[in-house]
Amino acid sequence: MENFISFIHSNAIGVSATILIIAYIFIALEKIPKVTVALIGAAITLILGLLGQNKLINGEFEPGYFINFVDFNVIFLLVSMMIVVNIATRSGMFNWAAIEMLRKTKGHPKLILISLSIFTAIASAFLDNVTTVILIMPVTFVIAKELDINPIPFLITEILASNIGGTATLIGDPPNIIIGSAAGFSFMDFLKELTDIVLLILVVCTGILVFIFRKDLVSNPEKMKNIVELDNSHTITDKPLMIRSGLVLLLVILGFILHDVIHIQTCVVAMAGAAFLLLFENPHEAFQEIEWNTIFFFIGLFIIIGGLEHAGGIKLMSEWLLAITNGSQHAAAMIILWASGVLSGIIDNIPYTATMAPLLVEVQKVMGAEYTHPLWWCLSLGACLGGNMTIIGAAANVIVSETAAAADYPIKFMDFLKYGVLITTVSLLMSTGYIWLRFLT
Repeated sequence: MENFISFIHSNAIGVSATILIIAYIFIALEKIPKVTVALIGAAITLILGLLGQNKLINGEFEPGYFINFVDFNVIFLLVSMMIVVNIATRSGMFNWAAIEMLRKTKGHPKLILISLSIFTAIASAFLDNVTTVILIMPVTFVIAKELDINPIPFLITEILASNIGGTATLIGDPPNIIIGSAAGFSFMDFLKELTDIVLLILVVCTGILVFIFRKDLVSNPEKMKNIVELDNSHTITDKPLMIRSGLVLLLVILGFILHDVIHIQTCVVAMAGAAFLLLFENPHEAFQEIEWNTIFFFIGLFIIIGGLEHAGGIKLMSEWLLAITNGSQHAAAMIILWASGVLSGIIDNIPYTATMAPLLVEVQKVMGAEYTHPLWWCLSLGACLGGNMTIIGAAANVIVSETAAAADYPIKFMDFLKYGVLITTVSLLMSTGYIWLRFLT
């Protein structure tokens, strides 16, 4: 037994890297739920002693204690925003806004597709892309039925717009929450650095999708009139809840924006908003709405990556990155942007970002914050936009795909791939130009 423990400790980097790679493979294969994979990997990491299980050893704090590697800024921000958004959703306020916007299109299918794209992108930036697609899909099926047209062009557009829009803010996509916590970026940092390019990408990609689907976006005047006459008077189911939750959501976002003034962490702002709303709700019901699979997936992942980080593997990877780029900021930026885009389309972008974030922290220790600053934005753009490449690239993609299949409108992997690869390539090319002009010249 002692020989085995000695072997593990002397080969800690190799063992922890093996656990991470095997976890990546099983996550990508999707044969086992990814939360199960993450928790099994975390348990093995702790059993093998790659991270410590005790907070104190001989009266002193243990730096390798596994809790030290779980980023609770990320965990509490995710849980709190899920509570706030889920409570607000029950009032019907978001569905009301979506239907009102669609009525303004006068039932023109092309304008509806553009409107759905814009609504999905904006909502994804401030709610999160998974919640947004869950909200908008029922409305989409109603619209398609009223127009007597195929809903798949709208659903594909919503998937792509949700990942593009989620790229713009700290809370829009889980990879950004990880990056914001690791790099110390505020809500306003994301708005300042990414909003312009995300808006431009959204406009260009929506234009491309309208052109691609133009033959499917045709209906007759009588059907189009049905959209204008959609009854939206009963969509708001609870006005006091709408006022209360809407106000809290606005105050939470305002708190994010004023972070540099009030000096309160975003996770604390979100927690305060969630706690206030829970005063008026049944906590048991509210907590049932939380995506606990996602939360425990993050926790397990942080522990697995923590094992590699504690062993020195992340530092080794950062040294390798600097070696192959010869210290060139331009080369490092382009490698991170395009590698993030491609790999996030193949595997889930959350574990990829969770691995890369500590790597960039190590790079920053060696090269400084000025060198690393654009690399963080390359990681954000690559990981979030790369999720559009395949139907399994991001959680929103999978949810829309499964819901569409249940409604007898399956989105096949290869069918989505041809749209996803095109939109991802265009997005990454535009991001390359932006990063180069904004940070590297």
